Amino acid sequence: MAYPTVDAPYGLVPVNLIGGQPYAGSTRQMKIASGYATDIFNGDVVKRAADGTIQKETGTAAVTATGVIGVFVGCTYTDPNTEQKVFKQYYPASTVASDIQAYVVDDPDACFKVAVVSSGTTIAGTGYTSIGSNAALVQNSGSTTTGNSKVAINGIATTLSLPMRIVDVVEETTDASGNYTEVIVKWNVPHEDSNVATGGHAYMVATGL
Repeated sequence: MAYPTVDAPYGLVPVNLIGGQPYAGSTRQMKIASGYATDIFNGDVVKRAADGTIQKETGTAAVTATGVIGVFVGCTYTDPNTEQKVFKQYYPASTVASDIQAYVVDDPDACFKVAVVSSGTTIAGTGYTSIGSNAALVQNSGSTTTGNSKVAINGIATTLSLPMRIVDVVEETTDASGNYTEVIVKWNVPHEDSNVATGGHAYMVATGL
């Protein structure tokens, strides 16, 4: 069976851990503040707010490493209208509930499959030589129909403040030019710039929020 054509980005999808360790599907539950006014889609990057809740991370080439906490993969809350527990693929903006819990892949060693774009949602390719380079996030709006993110990567370079590190390519996505439309990434090591930690994952930074 042929590998499906990658015609649009789909967010960050956990596949395993660095070193080839299996990903067992483990997540950590984290609170979202009642009424938080931004959609968060499955595969979006999230950060820790000062009050301990999580929010969508909107950074691209630079993210605040003291806040980035992982990748959102769904949530649950009590619907204020039906008073029934709801399990959602995405968090709808401005949901009012006192018990909103997000499921977050917060392991800093997690590896994710992600699409490469030239900009926006336009799929592009990258060569095998991109392995070991860093990459920026592309923050596209997700789909309220599927609940999935459209986050992707581009800006592949050696710039040390970029948040993602490319550790492999998805061989099945090679094209006639020898480029790949999907790669495997992990969180980069945070970089300190003027005493401010940027790029990477909050668990790798000694200072807190």
